[in-house]
Amino acid sequence: MAEIKEANGQIQISEEVIAIIAGTAAAETEGIALATAPVNAVKGFFGKKSQSKGVKVTVEESNALIEVEISVKFGINIKKVCEEVQAKVKNAVETMTGLTVSGVNVIVSDVWAEKEKQVPTAEEMDEETKAE
Repeated sequence: MAEIKEANGQIQISEEVIAIIAGTAAAETEGIALATAPVNAVKGFFGKKSQSKGVKVTVEESNALIEVEISVKFGINIKKVCEEVQAKVKNAVETMTGLTVSGVNVIVSDVWAEKEKQVPTAEEMDEETKAE
């Protein structure tokens, strides 16, 4: 848990919230998907725990180290897309939390082709969310 001490009191930000911010920022990158989330799934914005799957956050004092596991669409430049994920995650977490991101480690665990993965319908995603 990240703790920020202010003159008016203390602010605590859970690692789960930081993971959701990081996962949401990473998922905005074209040509990637969080490794454990359905490809191109849109389950909403914040507050959805699916956005934190595949994201690990370690916080020490006011520094955060973030690990994001992704899958990349076949044909995408992996190095370039990983650098974009790193920049988006670092910017989002630092802007929204005030923490310093000491690093964003990106793990590419899968490559997929467009025809291999099917985008679930909104109804299927709602059923998945209810099942969790």
